[in-house]
Amino acid sequence: MALAVRGCSLAFIFIIMWLLIKAKIDVCKRGDVTVKPSHVILLGSAVNISCSLKPKQGCSHYSSFNRLILYRFDRRINFHHGHSLSSQVTDLPLGTTLFVCKLACVNSDEIRICGAEISVGVAPEQPQNLSCIQKGEQGTVACTWDRGRDTHLYSEYTLQLSGPKNLTWQKQCKDYYCDHLDLGINLTPESPESSFTAKVTVINSLGSSSSFPSTFTFLDIVRPLPPWDIRIEFQNASVSRCTLQWQDEGLVLLNRLRYRPNDSESWNMVDVTNAKGKHDLLDLKPFTEYEFQISSKLHLYKGSWSDWSESLRTQTPEEEPTGMLDVWYMKQHIDYNRQQISLFWKNLSVSEARGKILHYRVTLQEVRGGKAPFQNITGHTSWTWIVPRTGNWAVAVSAANSKGSSPPTRINITNLCGAGLLAPRQVSADSGGMDYIVVTWEPPRRAPSAVQEYVVEWRELRPGGDILPPLNWLRSPPYNVSALISENIKPYICYEIRVYALSGDQGGCSSILGNSKHKAPLSGPHINAITEEKGSILISWNSIPAQEQMGCILNYRIYWKERNSNSQPRLCEIPYRVSQNSHPINSLQPRVTYVLWMTALTAAGESSQGNEREFCLQGKANWEVFVAPSVCIAIVMVGIFSMRYFRQKRGHNCPWTGS
Repeated sequence: MALAVRGCSLAFIFIIMWLLIKAKIDVCKRGDVTVKPSHVILLGSAVNISCSLKPKQGCSHYSSFNRLILYRFDRRINFHHGHSLSSQVTDLPLGTTLFVCKLACVNSDEIRICGAEISVGVAPEQPQNLSCIQKGEQGTVACTWDRGRDTHLYSEYTLQLSGPKNLTWQKQCKDYYCDHLDLGINLTPESPESSFTAKVTVINSLGSSSSFPSTFTFLDIVRPLPPWDIRIEFQNASVSRCTLQWQDEGLVLLNRLRYRPNDSESWNMVDVTNAKGKHDLLDLKPFTEYEFQISSKLHLYKGSWSDWSESLRTQTPEEEPTGMLDVWYMKQHIDYNRQQISLFWKNLSVSEARGKILHYRVTLQEVRGGKAPFQNITGHTSWTWIVPRTGNWAVAVSAANSKGSSPPTRINITNLCGAGLLAPRQVSADSGGMDYIVVTWEPPRRAPSAVQEYVVEWRELRPGGDILPPLNWLRSPPYNVSALISENIKPYICYEIRVYALSGDQGGCSSILGNSKHKAPLSGPHINAITEEKGSILISWNSIPAQEQMGCILNYRIYWKERNSNSQPRLCEIPYRVSQNSHPINSLQPRVTYVLWMTALTAAGESSQGNEREFCLQGKANWEVFVAPSVCIAIVMVGIFSMRYFRQKRGHNCPWTGS
């Protein structure tokens, strides 16, 4: 079977060789092309190209009928009548140029005679920066070098390594772009200080060159493999002390460790000597995702560092929370003897929580009271309770994870707006862009030095809503009289903003409406009812939906005009108030039908009109208007009838007179 396979292979090779020879014969059967001095020349050199016909291969026996043409690629560069042609060519570019000789006979197509390729290149430059490396104690020696400029010619590189006891290894690379070779041999640490010398030689048709020798020892060129099997252990499930462990090659002397939180771009670096695959880390943060990598080196001064190991990613254990919650509150009267206290707090930062917060503990207690405190455990960041209006109340809130609780935040519940002298003055809210509002104010006039801090509070304005939107706040030191609010700020939404000045258990407040961006409302208010009251009308309307207000409404306008009238409508402008949804108008004439509608205005402009309603003021009859004329008519009638009566009576009493 093996003999049959070998026979087939030989036959295949023979067929290929025969085809190549036949192709050469067929191509140049009519003549030859010769090149002098060589088919390979130095850049800038001239070359002579000759084309000659073989006997009886011309157009006829007369040489004048033979027209030989020389082509450079597809461009004609020379021609001659006869049996031969010669041409000198200069300024050939780097690389390979093809020349073809053709024969042209009368009344026939050109016939290919033969061709030749001329390669133009340069002698090789001296290889530079020869360096060798062995990856791992069991790896093989591989060397790299800079080839220099491209020769554009076929080149042969030979890498040679000489060692103790006249040992020599070499390997060749036949490639245009060869710049590295692996010798396939392994240097062992038996004689770590033994010297080895490497040299690379390049040769082509135009010359040769050799690099400077590179001398090194085992310790110089062996790069350890990256550490593996990296793991971390936390003693007593605590982050206060942890041990990083790994596996290394046997001769490793130095290690460098780098680690960082997953959300950080910068690394913490640690260099250790003789670590033997173990090192303690003492500065890790609790409940934090970390990435760890390790690199190794065989000698303090010689050799190179290994590549970084694959990353180990792990989360450190939890620790008891350290931060204190930022707690705020709101107090509302329910009736004459009850009030509702709503508490709000912000999440601790990751560094303060030091773990996953499981719940919050809230304690509400009457100060100097004998009643048991109200306590609750919740997973939310707010809590509401109803308590009597009598007495003073204090609250404490803390956060808990699996390791413990944070120090409680304790505050006394006071009337935050009770001290008028502490109310900040001249509060303003200016648009700062798409997602923030700049709030400014002036200190209280009579007690500026008493202010201990300011609190700026904001929430979406949703008139008539059953559910209050989330509350946001920030604290500002007493020397600041401005704040930039950006948390949960959206464009085209109106926010109710309050600024509190706090001093001990007292507080004063001022409020304003503000938005980050605004435009004219998308619709006007919807009039839902018009009622008549004592000669005037009361218009009631529904608030514009929050998503159509497009900012803070400044004013409402009520328009009216007589039905079918072409005159300009009259209007009444009403400053906007949060709770306002009705307004009286007393300038309508009785028994006239009017058409009424409303619009709303923001700082950006006026909305389109809302729905239209018709109304006719009926009015009530005034009894004086009817009684006075009736009395006058009655008196006149009585007078008329009385005159007739007296005339008749006097006629009967007087004696008739005759002639």
